[in-house]
Amino acid sequence: MADTAKNIKELLDNGFTTIERIYSTGEVEQILATIDQVDQTYPTFRKSVDLFAIRQFLKEVPETIKYIFNDNLKMVIRHIFGDHYFAVKSIYFDKPENSNWYVAYHQDLTISVDKKIDLDGFGPWTVKQNQFAVQPPLAILNNIFTVRIHLDETNENNGALKVIAGSHLKNIYRPQAIDWTNETETICNVGIGGIMIMKPLLLHSSSRTTNNQKRRVIHIEFSDQELPKELQWVERINFC
Repeated sequence: MADTAKNIKELLDNGFTTIERIYSTGEVEQILATIDQVDQTYPTFRKSVDLFAIRQFLKEVPETIKYIFNDNLKMVIRHIFGDHYFAVKSIYFDKPENSNWYVAYHQDLTISVDKKIDLDGFGPWTVKQNQFAVQPPLAILNNIFTVRIHLDETNENNGALKVIAGSHLKNIYRPQAIDWTNETETICNVGIGGIMIMKPLLLHSSSRTTNNQKRRVIHIEFSDQELPKELQWVERINFC
């Protein structure tokens, strides 16, 4: 299933790695069936022609936790990162078949917390759907890793992530500063039931769908670092 040494090297050098067949077809179907049963009127749900998204996904749809954190995923996390990581942020993305929704190159620079306070090294702040997000010190961002669980076959035709390998090593790297004479774009194709692991500072983007195929992904961020006592991770979930 996974070549741990290879995955660790790719993650350190490139900022991302992919692993196939973490979930069986039956497990993927069970996750999707559980999501389909949820009341979609909650304020953390965003629904439009081009996108359906659930913020604080693991809190809003806790019935999925037992399926998402299967033995395969827990083994991958343990082997690559150790035993002390916990989930700190989760989002479900459903990009429909005819979606024109796309995301330009960016880094994931914010974390979700329980309140807004003045704290050295934390800022700027944003609020989305009554959720507080803040850019923390780089030491906190560098400690986070993201697992993207693919519930559909995903390729360049239905919004697979495009990334700039190694960009996570350049700290804050503004998209307008990308030097395409020196950078190379990589498309991260992932099969159904596979995962992509990435660092938040990796520059990444997503294109419009062109092949009339869905792209459903669960995005979960992990850390093993507690925040200053004044703040709490708003979605802190122990899964082991």
